[in-house]
Amino acid sequence: MLFRSWAQTADAHWPDVARVRDHVGVAHLVVTRHALVREVLTDPATYRPDNALDAVTPIPVVALRVLAGHRFRLPPTLANNGGASHPAIRAIVADALHPTRVAAQRPWLTDLVRERVGGIAATLDAGGSVDLYARLAADLPLLVLARLVELPDAPVGAVKEFARAALELFWAPLDAERQQALAAEVGRFHRVLREFAATGGGLAGSLRAAGHPPDVVVGALFFLLVAGQETTSQFLTLLLHRLTGEPAVLAGLRDGTVAVADVVEEGLRLEPPIVTWRRVAAVDTTLGGTAVPAGTSIVLWLARAGRDPSTVDAPDEFRPGQRGSRRHLAFGAGAHRCVGDQLARMEAAVVVAETAPLLDGVSVLREPWCPDNLTFRMPDAFVVRRR
Repeated sequence: MLFRSWAQTADAHWPDVARVRDHVGVAHLVVTRHALVREVLTDPATYRPDNALDAVTPIPVVALRVLAGHRFRLPPTLANNGGASHPAIRAIVADALHPTRVAAQRPWLTDLVRERVGGIAATLDAGGSVDLYARLAADLPLLVLARLVELPDAPVGAVKEFARAALELFWAPLDAERQQALAAEVGRFHRVLREFAATGGGLAGSLRAAGHPPDVVVGALFFLLVAGQETTSQFLTLLLHRLTGEPAVLAGLRDGTVAVADVVEEGLRLEPPIVTWRRVAAVDTTLGGTAVPAGTSIVLWLARAGRDPSTVDAPDEFRPGQRGSRRHLAFGAGAHRCVGDQLARMEAAVVVAETAPLLDGVSVLREPWCPDNLTFRMPDAFVVRRR
């Protein structure tokens, strides 16, 4: 279950709290109910975020040496920071992604998406097939993020490869050879980020001006390049795929009876790109009647919490606007709630609004495929053609 949990969210036989061992024998407490997942996320004193970025597959010495050779370090900065420095760092990042600044990007993004959709439509009309991940969703979030926080001027392809390598290195079941190759890729890009953190403007400059050390600046940039764009491109791909199988929703978008914002929220509930997240118990406690010793690794099943029948009327059906649809935990909750939630929503709303007419007449040639991963769905392609 641990590495393909998105395929089991509708299974009704999971208890509220379950003990599961992973591929290397480490025991985890898997939490499935919405109320309990939220309880953990909103209690950082009892359940700390220290293990959020720990490698699921312990990194062997040979790969650690590769990382060390690139001076790779990832100190507590955002997602894995339960210390006193977190609020100040988060505040600077939140200001860079302020809803007002996000909204200002909407016209530019809309024009770009319309241009791409026009090209895609021409290809489809000519009888060709189109990979909507590659042609539309893959780089859009990165391009928007770069404008907001003045990211380093690196080729889009290189950034995407780095981000996916990082998601695989830290959250996937791997063998030693693959870990070494990924360590080299992640380490090389970390060097680029380190150089930019020392001189760059935008977010990097704001963090430096606030007195944060270089490692913190690099850590913030590292996390944003992964969580701030890769997860959104994943979500866009997953949502577009879901909509191809929801003709009633597409019809509602077409005639105005279904709101774009409601489609986005229902997509986040049913097709979240982040399906689990981790915490570690700081003290002996109980959760849902289950004893939780200090040091226990806790896996919060966010995707399943979104289908909890106690929070939503039709847990497994795509019904935009239904009761409970917006109570999903796709962005987490509490002090570490995703700081880019409004950015992701804006991007998804633009893509849905501009792409829905295109999806109304296509058939799927190749569904998105996602490799084994504890936390992230990483679709590799989504190919369609006209019916």
